[in-house]
Amino acid sequence: MTETDRTTMTSGAVALWPGIAPGSDRSTAVETSFVDQGSGELRIRNVVAPTLLPVLPDSPSTSRTAVIVAPGGGFQMLSWEHEGTDVASWLAERGVAAFVLKYRLEDTGATHEDFEAAVARLAERLGGPGGLRSVDPDRLAPAVAPLAAADGAQAVRLVRTRAAEWGVRPDRIGLLGFSAGGFVTTAVALHPDPAARPDFVAPIYGASVGGEITEHTPPMFCVVAADDPLCLEGCLRTFEAWRAAGRPAELHVYASGGHGFGSYRRGLPVDTWFERLVDWMAALGVLG
Repeated sequence: MTETDRTTMTSGAVALWPGIAPGSDRSTAVETSFVDQGSGELRIRNVVAPTLLPVLPDSPSTSRTAVIVAPGGGFQMLSWEHEGTDVASWLAERGVAAFVLKYRLEDTGATHEDFEAAVARLAERLGGPGGLRSVDPDRLAPAVAPLAAADGAQAVRLVRTRAAEWGVRPDRIGLLGFSAGGFVTTAVALHPDPAARPDFVAPIYGASVGGEITEHTPPMFCVVAADDPLCLEGCLRTFEAWRAAGRPAELHVYASGGHGFGSYRRGLPVDTWFERLVDWMAALGVLG
């Protein structure tokens, strides 16, 4: 991996919080961007100042729907492109106003060597004699997960507050998250503040139930691969919890795809998950 500055790929973002984000006043982490040598994609780590990047349709949205996209990365980095801006572009092409969420992450150190050591420690926590295993957000980053969820809730508030400016309806705001971003998504779905709660949610290979599901909990669309070693069980439990509470939920389990397929196209049935999301949004009445 090579550290590099690619600020142009995040330019135009707006701050989530006025001033320092609550809970980050003592942080000494310095946000860093780098390009993964294997994928050639942008990654971001050490996020302390969360932002929201608008990716708007070329013409005014016909649906007036907004979707906030939360990339994954184990709360240690953000897969900014294939789980963020690429997905936001897909949505914008379909007339949906998209917003990529840069939420707070665990401090992975000053140098790239520090980061690699942190990733190794995470892999050890997730591993064991049988390799990778199912996890919950507390096993990933117990200190930062609530801050990330607070950023997700604040993102919903921000888009709702500025709905007229961005050409969206305040009652058509969704939250779509991948892996750790999926944990953020389900946490925000259960937020007690109506202003911070999305109107629909889509956790993709990452979901958990850390609060009470009520009559106000939004409809959920969930996708996971049967061979996902980390998040299959969590997604199944979350889906069943939604159903048990009488809330609308749709779950797609693909035979293969592993963890982290995002916007990649690999010639597998899981490649079509985004089309199924579009179908679900249309049926929900938030498209067209």
